Amino acid sequence: MKRKSQLAIALAGALVAILGGTTLYGQGKSNNSRAKASEKYTLVSPSGIAFADFRGYEAWSIVSSARTKEVLKVIVANPAMIEAYRSGIPGNGKPFPDGSRIVKLQWKPKKSSEAPFDVDVPDVFTQAFVIEKDSKRFPGTGGWGYALFDYDVRSDTFSADPTGVADCGHACHVKVAAKDHIFHPYQMR
Repeated sequence: MKRKSQLAIALAGALVAILGGTTLYGQGKSNNSRAKASEKYTLVSPSGIAFADFRGYEAWSIVSSARTKEVLKVIVANPAMIEAYRSGIPGNGKPFPDGSRIVKLQWKPKKSSEAPFDVDVPDVFTQAFVIEKDSKRFPGTGGWGYALFDYDVRSDTFSADPTGVADCGHACHVKVAAKDHIFHPYQMR
């Protein structure tokens, strides 16, 4: 239990540093890097979801975090979805409104070389898994559309994952249909 608490505290601190520092990091990038960063918003997934629909996700509020053996994840949501969470959705039985958007940011982990305890921290950014609520566009999947945008650190570029949604998508989210297909609750602050 103590290790889980330490990991949660360290991960929360790392997430604040990462998400809070995105603007500062972006200011220090070269013009070429900034141009590449804006190119991600021209991408469209095989499912028809445009990365541009998620413009500004870097500053969205954190919903939750998760950890697998391979990946550290931070889940952020747009203001419409955060407001829905705060109103009690999905616990009150209501669905998220159209226009709700959520992004799962994923990093490969590494052991911290600075912390005085054993903790994993984000290392290399790998993917942005995006989910968008639009009942008219996605009627067969509970109103949700799914896409995966991969990041290549060597070229500093994103690409739409050609397989559609390699790591999950609607097939995984059916398990939580009673919660409007969303796994992560809005965590206590």
